[in-house]
Amino acid sequence: MSFTLAVTGRPNVGKSTFFNRLLEQRKAIVDDVSGVTRDRQYGVAEWVGKSFNVIDTGGFVTGSNDVFETEIRKQVHIAIEEANAIVFMVDASTGITSLDESMAELLRRSPKPVFLVVNKVDNHARLLEASEFYSLGFEHIFFLSSISGSGTGELLDAVTDLIVESEEPKSDDLPKFAIIGQPNVGKSSLLNALVGSERTIVSDIAGTTRDTIHTHYNLFNKEFILIDTAGIRRKAKVHEDLEFYSVIRAIKAMDEADVCMLLLDAGKGITAQDLSIFSMAVKKGKGIVVLVNKWDLIEDKGTNTARDYEKELKQRLAPFSDVPIIFISVTEKQRIFQSIETALVVYENRQRRVATSKLNEVMLKAIEQYHPPVVRGIAISIKYVTQLPTRTPTFAFFCNFPDDIKTPYQNYLENKLRENFDFKGVPIRLFFRKK
Repeated sequence: MSFTLAVTGRPNVGKSTFFNRLLEQRKAIVDDVSGVTRDRQYGVAEWVGKSFNVIDTGGFVTGSNDVFETEIRKQVHIAIEEANAIVFMVDASTGITSLDESMAELLRRSPKPVFLVVNKVDNHARLLEASEFYSLGFEHIFFLSSISGSGTGELLDAVTDLIVESEEPKSDDLPKFAIIGQPNVGKSSLLNALVGSERTIVSDIAGTTRDTIHTHYNLFNKEFILIDTAGIRRKAKVHEDLEFYSVIRAIKAMDEADVCMLLLDAGKGITAQDLSIFSMAVKKGKGIVVLVNKWDLIEDKGTNTARDYEKELKQRLAPFSDVPIIFISVTEKQRIFQSIETALVVYENRQRRVATSKLNEVMLKAIEQYHPPVVRGIAISIKYVTQLPTRTPTFAFFCNFPDDIKTPYQNYLENKLRENFDFKGVPIRLFFRKK
């Protein structure tokens, strides 16, 4: 299940500090994906073995209260509609402001769970003063200090209690491909080009969330589910903050997908938001195919234009650059079916299981050719490798000093795995354990 927590509140109440604390807990697996704008961040937090998406709705525009009507109301509406639960943060040092009251009024009408979080409660006097926030009328109220971290555990316990662990998908489920990317890069057009012909057999299946449309594709002996995240235009009532919507939709689609097809605009290249979404897909262990759309509009294409473009793109995607990059034109229907073929190959790569005997034969030879660095005068010895039974290819290396194997050597091992076994388009996880 994809669970998303949105952090809302007026400016300067400490949302970003709280957000950073959630993602930088030593207990948590720290996944911080830098935001699209200076104000907006999103990432994956983990608590008591459950992970969830966190979105910081950013610093709202400050100014007179009438700004609330446009900017703040818009952001709170998005949080209410798109998230599974909402943290409404207020500041104990300033007390209740009219802006807090306006936001509270909106949030009280929400059917979603709302956690009122009173921040900056860092001494007993503040705790007494903070009791005035009970008057805002929320059932779940927490007093904490984002800077010191006191009180965050209780809040996280309450949030994770809402997360119901779904059963592992059955192995015979159809592959799920999500088309993700910024607004106006051609996501809808790609979906229509793939399934729009009259000869195709398609049926629309209502998505597991209200916002993603699942299309069953069954043609040319290929069968899979396409998850379209381009349903932004359907909400007429809300003047959307497109960028914020597209981020939340992409995150939800990613959680459901096996392979993410990241669509880029050839003219604009890869943007900060694209890189953020790419990083998040990597951290979630999803297969990835990069599609560079509108390639037909690139003028002065020389012999090496695509090769140079691909090289530059891979430098931006580093360190995980073992991904297929396909230059397409949705309007001209150039290479769009190649993109599906490639996504199916990446799906297979993600399912790949390497026999333990073969794995040890190859990897112990690679280790013999280039030994791990000596630590404190003692040689590190890796004796055995095995693949773990996880959805993302994960390998355990058993050795005498697991904590002393540094990133460069881990990269060497990953490169050797990629050289010998085809994991193109798939993130690989390596763990080192005491033998």
